[in-house]
Amino acid sequence: MSAKIQTRPFNPNICQSLIEAGTDPLLARLCAARDVASPAELDDKLAALLPYQSLKNCTAAAARLADAVQRREKILIVADYDADGATACTVGMKGLGAMGATVDFLVPNRFEHGYGLTPELSETAAARNVDLILTVDNGIASLAGVARAQALGIDVVITDHHLPAERTPDCIIVNPNQAGCTFAGKSLAGVGVIFYVLVALRAELRRRGWFKPSEHAHSVSDGLPEPNLGELLDLVALGTVADVVPLDHNNRILVSQGLKRMRSGKMRPGIRALFEVARRDWRKAQPFDMGFALGPRINAAGRLDDMSVGIACLLAESDAEAQTLAARLNGLNIERREIEQSMLQDALDACPAALPPGQTTLVAYRSDFHQGVIGIVAGRLKERFYRPAIVFAPAGNGEVRGSGRSIAGLHLRDALDLVSKRHPDLILKFGGHAMAAGLSIREHDIDAFQTAFENVVRGLVCEDDLSQTYLTDGSLPAAELTLEQAQNLARHVWGQGFAPPSFTDEFAVVRQQPMGVNHKKAWLQKEGREFEAMFWRCTEEIPARVRTVYRPVANEWRNHTELQLYIDYWEAA
Repeated sequence: MSAKIQTRPFNPNICQSLIEAGTDPLLARLCAARDVASPAELDDKLAALLPYQSLKNCTAAAARLADAVQRREKILIVADYDADGATACTVGMKGLGAMGATVDFLVPNRFEHGYGLTPELSETAAARNVDLILTVDNGIASLAGVARAQALGIDVVITDHHLPAERTPDCIIVNPNQAGCTFAGKSLAGVGVIFYVLVALRAELRRRGWFKPSEHAHSVSDGLPEPNLGELLDLVALGTVADVVPLDHNNRILVSQGLKRMRSGKMRPGIRALFEVARRDWRKAQPFDMGFALGPRINAAGRLDDMSVGIACLLAESDAEAQTLAARLNGLNIERREIEQSMLQDALDACPAALPPGQTTLVAYRSDFHQGVIGIVAGRLKERFYRPAIVFAPAGNGEVRGSGRSIAGLHLRDALDLVSKRHPDLILKFGGHAMAAGLSIREHDIDAFQTAFENVVRGLVCEDDLSQTYLTDGSLPAAELTLEQAQNLARHVWGQGFAPPSFTDEFAVVRQQPMGVNHKKAWLQKEGREFEAMFWRCTEEIPARVRTVYRPVANEWRNHTELQLYIDYWEAA
């Protein structure tokens, strides 16, 4: 399927103002094309973070938690079972613990409990004599779970970032996306929300005279030293990138500060161990490492086993313990990949090689699909066919659970909402974001859902939405295609909503050779200069001239660093 290649527009006046403020000219152009409006938006200092006071109920949550700390109440963190939930749980455990709280955590098992704070989990909390439940990265949809907790005499504070439904639980909620919240950083991940609550809690406890400046405080009665919450930023960065939330200015500050800690070796033993087991160099840590090496290994625990393994790795205090747990996570990730490949092949075998012209969606189900991997397989199908895809797996009791991934032109949660309104008895529950969502339906309703989902999406997208468009940063002169430039670009924070730079140019193909089974290496020429390029998932013969979308990369191989062009898309010129 041929794609469209478009160049991102940018405001030359803003570009010029960034250059005048000392920004490298290429970087200034790239940032101006990503809606950076002023040099202040390139500031990554913590002082530039949005204030916690503008996050609705943040101070109320802090006051309730401060009461719990001072009264020695038992706090139970209920976390989500993905990397955002695991990092959020670890941030909550470490931050609250450092402030003298009595705190423990509970992560629902994906296969036994389902998602979020359920009535059953509230009963488990009551059996543990818990006084306060604090949710991280979940809870906004837990109406029944919160009501049950309150009936059992347990207070609940929700910290979440998922989009709320019309009704929300009746308790203190901190969520930048809830009605009436004026906080400008709507894209905070779950780990970002709990970090903000801890900043507010520290300020509240400081106001109450809880901390003592004593270097020698050994017990809470001596007074605790005030914790440095900056020490949690490696976890905040990891969860933010792994959850693929848009990297607005506020999130870029959090990620940038976390990366600086990692690169200087100031990180949790568990994060260091994950870098090592993934064979990535923490001294050169990049968002890519967190999104494609560390995050998937933590997620593998929640997908196949129990997320408490991932949290235990992040909480580990010694290198030895962290390395043992990281090795376990690595093994789970290998197993996850094998299951994913097998499921993807089964799903592809059930699909035609090319979809019928009018088809706008993909829905896949088999009774042997693994619930923990359906989201990844949905993502692979979306990439292959460039269509919104939902993959279902059995969930017991005649129900199936689905996970969906969307394309740029379709808000997936809103589409499911529309299906639910048109067919009130079809979807049992659903939730999510624009690009990813989850739902439960009855197994015998899969065909009816497939039809309803297709009809809804067909009314929401146009032909243009269904052909992949590569947004690039235009042409790059051959003289600027250097190793130094690639290294310079790699030092900055790129990711979801702040796309890594990519360029489009025509090249002459000098020579080419296969690399392994699926890839090709080629030598390309432009303006008298030759560049080594990697064509991923390419087996066919590359023509003599190609038009490409590419990224300049500083490739390291056997202690040698060289410039390579990674080709994201190509066509005959």
